[in-house]
Amino acid sequence: MKIAAQDATKSRRSRSTEAVILFCIGTQTFAIAADAVQEIRSTDSLATAAIEMELAEVPKVRHLVERSHRTYYVVSGCAHFGLRVTRPTLVLILRQIRTAVLVDSIERMADIAQVHALPQAFQGEEREWYRGLIYLEDRVLPVIRPEGFLTPQEFARLDHASKAIEARHEMEGAVPS
Repeated sequence: MKIAAQDATKSRRSRSTEAVILFCIGTQTFAIAADAVQEIRSTDSLATAAIEMELAEVPKVRHLVERSHRTYYVVSGCAHFGLRVTRPTLVLILRQIRTAVLVDSIERMADIAQVHALPQAFQGEEREWYRGLIYLEDRVLPVIRPEGFLTPQEFARLDHASKAIEARHEMEGAVPS
């Protein structure tokens, strides 16, 4: 009997889990894989490094930031998810993709055992935004797909606008001879 109990404990421990970061935008809580986030910064710490950009085709992006020789497009979480506009205090700089996301707060980190498939009620863009759902402490939370914040077409438009901004800054910084 003692051996069976030890085996059950071992099998519970050996189940693979995934670390997620729970974050809030407005009153909504989301989860994102911890390994998808490169760093979490205060918006104040990035304010001086952010370059303003306005592109009507991609209104959810109002700034870009240079970090480690890479350009990150800063997505408003409120605008992306269609939530009430808030004053975000943090930015999640994502790994592997050139996106940073404005969020209101970090709730905590958690280990999850499983991400459940999205129900058919999720339609259109939502299917691109979310990997699935998790059940955590009597709550059902959406798990974000990091690559769902910006489409390849939006990246192309933003890259084009970014190059124009860069060229304008170079022209303004040029010293006449």
